[in-house]
Amino acid sequence: MPGSIPDRFQPNRTGGPVGADAGLPPAPRNRRRWWWALLTAVAILLAVWLLYERWGRDFEWKDFAASFLRLDWRWLALSAGLGLLTYYGRALRWAVMLKPLCPHPSIWNLFSATAIGFTAVVLLGRPGEFVRPYLISLKERVSLSSQMAAWLLERICDLLAVSLVFGLALTQVHASRASVGPGLRWVLQTGGYLVGIIAAVCLAVLILFRDFSKHMRSRLLGALTFLPSRHYEKAERMITAFMEGMAATRSHGGALLLFLYTLLEWILIALCYFALFRAYPGLNEFPLEDILICMGFVAFGNVVQIPGIGGGFQLVTVLVLTEMFQVPPELATSLAITMWIITFIVIVPFGLSLSFREGFNWKKLRDLGRQVQSLS
Repeated sequence: MPGSIPDRFQPNRTGGPVGADAGLPPAPRNRRRWWWALLTAVAILLAVWLLYERWGRDFEWKDFAASFLRLDWRWLALSAGLGLLTYYGRALRWAVMLKPLCPHPSIWNLFSATAIGFTAVVLLGRPGEFVRPYLISLKERVSLSSQMAAWLLERICDLLAVSLVFGLALTQVHASRASVGPGLRWVLQTGGYLVGIIAAVCLAVLILFRDFSKHMRSRLLGALTFLPSRHYEKAERMITAFMEGMAATRSHGGALLLFLYTLLEWILIALCYFALFRAYPGLNEFPLEDILICMGFVAFGNVVQIPGIGGGFQLVTVLVLTEMFQVPPELATSLAITMWIITFIVIVPFGLSLSFREGFNWKKLRDLGRQVQSLS
């Protein structure tokens, strides 16, 4: 069927192998994964203990359950629909990054790989991040390294967007309903400016790589000559792949489309959050700047991925709402769970159905993610 992946590998456009047999080493079987599992378990237990110590004894489970019954389902449906649109927006943005290598990429293939890839993130944690670029490399018959570079470019674009949103929101803390002391208020405002400066520096680095790619590559490799040959070769591959992934930004049209799709992506995310807050009685009068502050904190909480949970953002959501905006813990916890469903779980039924339709083996996808992670 169209877009499905056969068991054997497929050739790329230069005739080299791209699939699971494309020179990937066996999945690493060492103690590192057990350390990560142990650290994840400790983090979860610590978070549960902190929540129990802070609110556990006074937590009203009846109010928590009743908050779901009082939801405005029209706003909730709108939020879920906007959440799904963000995944389609990611497929459109990836098509822009893919065009230098594949002039006419299939949007359906990209959306399918995106849905399956984000489902893998929910189910597998960090190793699932690498499923999407791998599937795109197979479906569109391009090299895996180029799609890893595209994934890195996507992450940089999102980091820039999050930094700008977060920085702008924090500079407006003085005008928000956030209840913080003068010292913390100064820290948040200063942090907002610092985040904006960091975003500007990242943007400058992207521009340098875009306009002076060959010069930057030679300078970077020259600065890394002190590394042992094995590490130097790995760094050279990573830098070359990054340069290849930056090809989409070297034309004015490609750079403009990348900017516009990133802007569209984060407008959709902001609207998704806005609709979700409107669905909750007691939170439906939150002004936009307060929602952006919450969104900025939550976006940074997404850095930590926990298999089956999706990240540390639930705890961040509860802490920000209760400590900064004095939202009752029952209502804050309810919103955090619903936010997790809207932003993570909503794509899982689509990802699972598409993976079953195309005959994917989830055990193999898990091992694949670990293989690619070992190379990164």
